[in-house]
Amino acid sequence: VFCHSATIMIGVSLPKYAAAPDRTLENGWHRRGYRLVAGLDEVGRGPLAGPVVAAAVILPEFDPDWLHLLRDSKQLPAFRREVLAALIHSDARAVGIGFVPADRIDRIGIAPASREAMRLAIAQLKYPPDALLLDAFRLPEVDLPQEPVVHGDALCSAIAAASIVAKVARDRVMVGFDFRFPGYGFVRNRGYGTPEHLEALERLGPSPLHRFSFAPVAQAASR
Repeated sequence: VFCHSATIMIGVSLPKYAAAPDRTLENGWHRRGYRLVAGLDEVGRGPLAGPVVAAAVILPEFDPDWLHLLRDSKQLPAFRREVLAALIHSDARAVGIGFVPADRIDRIGIAPASREAMRLAIAQLKYPPDALLLDAFRLPEVDLPQEPVVHGDALCSAIAAASIVAKVARDRVMVGFDFRFPGYGFVRNRGYGTPEHLEALERLGPSPLHRFSFAPVAQAASR
C-alpha cells in the first residue's frame, strides 16, 4: 500500500530531471468555467506487439504532495512510475484506461487505434470531463472543448499523470503476456523492436500479439 509519506521518500532522491510540469493550462480552463479537465496521453504506438494504451486523468482539486514529482513517464525509472501510478489512482478525481489490441491496430491503423484508446479511456472516467488536454493532437471524434499541447507530458501535470498511468498499465499487460508467449522477451522489451525481439521474431515467427501490419512482423510472417 502506498501512502503520501512514500511520496516524500521517493522525492528525496529524485534525480534532477527537466522542470516539473504544472497546472497552468488546466487552471486556465478552470478560470473559463470548465471544472473537470482531463489530461490524456497514450503509449505503445511504436512497438511491434501488444496493445496501444491510453489514460485519462482528472486531477484532484487540491495539489497533492506528489504533484511536483510528475514527469513525462519516459523520464522516470520503473519503480517511481509504479509508486506515482498508485498515488494517482488513489487521489485523482477520476482515472480511465483504454486498450486497443494488436489485431484492431492491424485493421484500422495505429493512429486511429491511438485515438480509439483515448476515447475508451474517456468513457472509463467516473465523471464525464468538461474539457480535454491532450499530448500533441486532437480527438475530432469527441465533441468536447480540447487543447492539444506539444510536449504536453513535459508541460502539463494532468497529461504527465496520464502518461504515467498508461505506461504502467501497458507494461503490466506486457509482463503478463511474457508468460503466455515466452521467448520474445516481452518482460524486458515490452514489445518494442529490440535486437532480442527481432531475433526471436526470426526464430519463432510472430505470435497472436504481434502487429502484422508493421513491416518487421510482416516480413517475419512471410518466411
